[in-house]
Amino acid sequence: QVQLVESGGGTVQAGGSLGLSCVASGTINSIDVMAWYRQAPGKQRELVAQISRLGVIKYADSAKGRFTISRYYTRNTANLQMNSLKVEDTAVYYCQLLGVYDGRTRADYWGQGIQVIVSS
Repeated sequence: QVQLVESGGGTVQAGGSLGLSCVASGTINSIDVMAWYRQAPGKQRELVAQISRLGVIKYADSAKGRFTISRYYTRNTANLQMNSLKVEDTAVYYCQLLGVYDGRTRADYWGQGIQVIVSS
């Protein structure tokens, strides 16, 4: 079984910065993709950024130039540094793991979500 712990959310004024962290633990040989999604009230969950096992990174257009995803492979950690935050970045942010291999099977996991509020 794999556990996901997300941390770093909170409230910040527009223009400020926040860092999110996602730490996976348990029986993990490898993780194909670590990603951050977000879901604002009344909206669908959307991809913010993802990073593959090979280091290939993808950002949503809304995140480009402002957010940076990084990954620490030995610690099964993915961080999301968010700068120049806007009110419209307010959402619950979720960590997603794709292709977690435990030596026998692969599975996908979601974190519980962490609130980010950007005030004007």
